[in-house]
Amino acid sequence: MENWQEISEDIVESLLEDGSNPDILYEVEHHFVSEEFEKLEQAALAAFKLGYDVEDPAELELEDGSKIWGFDVVVEAELDAEVIMEDVTKLVEIATHCGVEYDGWGTYFQE
Repeated sequence: MENWQEISEDIVESLLEDGSNPDILYEVEHHFVSEEFEKLEQAALAAFKLGYDVEDPAELELEDGSKIWGFDVVVEAELDAEVIMEDVTKLVEIATHCGVEYDGWGTYFQE
């Protein structure tokens, strides 16, 4: 398993060092992927049942031309690694239980 704590701290630190606004809520997108649509759908439903905003799944093309399925869970959160990690922990658990990959999270620079 990836070290999501360290990755989250690095992302937050980089955004803040670049001057991103620490005082607003950010739209944080958590990414899920799987080659099997049914498993991905199961993960989306599990996240929805926990109250998360789940975007529609989409077929994604990888660099090598192969295709996978993916969806995002969108959460408004402070730009704080500990706050974001609360969701990461829950979402990684869903991914593991459903047999899909939690592919990290991202957000955008905000002035």
